[in-house]
Amino acid sequence: MSKPIYIIGTGLSHNGSAVLLKDGHVCVAIEKERITRIKHDGGNDLQAIQYCLDAEGITLKDVDLVVQCENFSIPKRDYFKGKRPFSNTEEPKIVNISHHLAHAYSAVGTSHFSTCNVMVIDGCGSPLEQFLELHPYQKDIIDSSILNEIQMQCEKDSFYHFDGQKMIPLYKDFSIVTKESENRLSLPTTQHSIGGFYATISKYVFGNMDDVGKLMGLAPYGVSGVYNFEAFKFESNRLFVKDYWKDYLNNPSSGYEYFKKHFTYYANIAKWAQEQVEKAVIWCIQERMSKYPHENLCYTGGVALNAVANAKLMDIEVAKDIYFEPAASDNGLALGCAYYGWLEYMKMPKIATDGSTCFGKEYSQNEIDFFINSQEMESFQIQNFIEEDELLKYCAKELNTGKTIGWFHSGSEFGPRSLGRRSILAHPGIENMKNHINANIKFREDFRPFAPAVLKDKVNEYFESGRNSPYMILVDKTKKEHLNSLKNVTHCNGSARVQTVDETWNPRFSKLLVAFHKESEIAVLLNTSLNRKGMPIVETPQEALQLFKETALDILVLENTVLKKK
Repeated sequence: MSKPIYIIGTGLSHNGSAVLLKDGHVCVAIEKERITRIKHDGGNDLQAIQYCLDAEGITLKDVDLVVQCENFSIPKRDYFKGKRPFSNTEEPKIVNISHHLAHAYSAVGTSHFSTCNVMVIDGCGSPLEQFLELHPYQKDIIDSSILNEIQMQCEKDSFYHFDGQKMIPLYKDFSIVTKESENRLSLPTTQHSIGGFYATISKYVFGNMDDVGKLMGLAPYGVSGVYNFEAFKFESNRLFVKDYWKDYLNNPSSGYEYFKKHFTYYANIAKWAQEQVEKAVIWCIQERMSKYPHENLCYTGGVALNAVANAKLMDIEVAKDIYFEPAASDNGLALGCAYYGWLEYMKMPKIATDGSTCFGKEYSQNEIDFFINSQEMESFQIQNFIEEDELLKYCAKELNTGKTIGWFHSGSEFGPRSLGRRSILAHPGIENMKNHINANIKFREDFRPFAPAVLKDKVNEYFESGRNSPYMILVDKTKKEHLNSLKNVTHCNGSARVQTVDETWNPRFSKLLVAFHKESEIAVLLNTSLNRKGMPIVETPQEALQLFKETALDILVLENTVLKKK
């Protein structure tokens, strides 16, 4: 039997991660924050890579190739913000690729397409000088005005064609990097990026740049048309951020209390910003696709996590089929690095994927039993289920009575969304459940919505478009007749960020929904990540139990063991 080919992909930007590819399949992957418990942790990759090696039961000697990507630099083999796994070795070989190329390969590698176009839109990619050092043959496709600019520039949007084996660059745009200004709003990354614009509004509204996802949740509380100035302009096939709108934003939030006091003002700003982003995204993608048409499109980069803009791209049918990369932000860079190594560097064939994004290691029932037996458990009722059906029936009954469940099962999800492996679950229609979870379990802002997880074959029954949305990356509208029964997973404007549950790679969660449907006659559950505000999603049973103790969760399910508070 031949030795497997192992490739490590490692992303050393913020939202760092590591991926281990085995014969073209992802066998294990982890985001660094899940290990260190520091939100958006990145930089050094020692812990993330070691997690992958340990989970697979191999050492670095078994690895054939490492492909890496950072943002503003090319990391050294031995040291990058700490000692690296390769510091005392000459093997395996390390290959470097640019930021947007890593994003692009993360999408095609996990997609179901054999050929496609790829759009990358984010805040800031590789600097031009570094990009040309890594990929000098691509100089010919870059506009001369970009090459002649003397200030530092970084990638902001890139468009590629994937021919089934390699990525062919079709159009790349760069923008100068901005510096912070004392008296004006300035984009934190590049001067003309969509991602940088959205991060700037996040900082204005919430006081930091890490809460861009909250803007999408806040925007439905705002009113369209309160602000009529444009944030973007489009010239000569390029997108630019205008400057004059900054003069109108002169009341930045000074904290959450101030934000709440001026909630309507900030909601209207969020509404304006969201609509500007939607317009810019649609323009960029339509512009590129009109010049280089293809029936399949992959879309990735941090901006591709905007589920509202994504739904509008589906509405206008910019392509016959669109794949939105679930780990579209920098956590997906490691995926792209690994797939680049397999497809382009080793020239191996693309391997079909089942669509799963759950790449974390599994914790056995024996490990969980050993852990539980080592803890003080007098505050909990403990039940061990031998039959899965009995476990699912029990959980369905408890959920239908209004109990909240921390759901810990199999390997964790890779990316920002909990999809039924590390989830908090609840009834979608019981009065005040949304407020209870926000206030007493998640400890987060009360305007934040929750997502509905729905059986794949029932999505048309509850939601207007009824699209397949397995990664919670598209919004839909809840049908009027279900607004009451889905009140906890329907936002103030009637929208819902839907997850369609696929039994092929999410079988136990799918069976739980079937059991809940039998119990409640509703084929939908409230699904949110197993964490609280400011905390990365739970990775281990120990972390799940600690969260259970700290919050108002009623029940914790660790594989086949159920803990219920007395």
